[in-house]
Amino acid sequence: MAENEEPFRRGMVVMAHPDDAEWSCSGTVARWCAEGWDVVYVLCTDGSKGSSDPEMTSEKLVEIREKEQRDAGNVLGLQDVVFLGYPDSYLEPTLELRKDIAREIRRYKPDVVIVGSPGRDIERGYYVSHPDHLAAGEAALSAIFPTARDRLTFPELLDEGLEPHNVREVWVTGGDNSDQFVDVEAYMDTAVKALKAHKSQVDQENAGEWFRQGRIDTGKKVGMAYAEGFKRIPFG
Repeated sequence: MAENEEPFRRGMVVMAHPDDAEWSCSGTVARWCAEGWDVVYVLCTDGSKGSSDPEMTSEKLVEIREKEQRDAGNVLGLQDVVFLGYPDSYLEPTLELRKDIAREIRRYKPDVVIVGSPGRDIERGYYVSHPDHLAAGEAALSAIFPTARDRLTFPELLDEGLEPHNVREVWVTGGDNSDQFVDVEAYMDTAVKALKAHKSQVDQENAGEWFRQGRIDTGKKVGMAYAEGFKRIPFG
């Protein structure tokens, strides 16, 4: 950010599922909220497939996961949580999804948007990206640039009263090419509490330890006790 520019005050996180943001960037979000930012989550899917319980139904799980996400948002201090409602596990980077994300960008006018990586990293053998994560990352990046910016793309958004908006920076999480690091040491307890709000998804006994260890490992790269890393993409 240049010296003569206004400081960042609005953030958005676009992810595929309820709990994705907590796992990937809730330390940063907790810090933003503590510093007075207005932060909005946009969740692309309804989370309707994330259960192995034979007694669970998709309809019931949608309600559970929406409540868990709102509870996590209350812990963090979010301005809003937007659920786009696409079916879990079937997400594709369609024009409709791109438009829906662009709508929220125009509505909330974030300075910085955090998104997941649209690239599948097959070298990380313990984890190959969920296809919903890839689709959400691709659609979000396309919504940020150029869709949210361009007046003549999806003119129906203008009919809704939503003027174009230029996002100032994108921070991509989930890769090994980070160049933007956020010191989250003071916000770890809040971040872990938000993560544990996802009771249907998170191991309550071990999740905090796993979460903290990831931030310790990232922090070691840059001389911080706990850090979250992102690939920063500025838009001039």
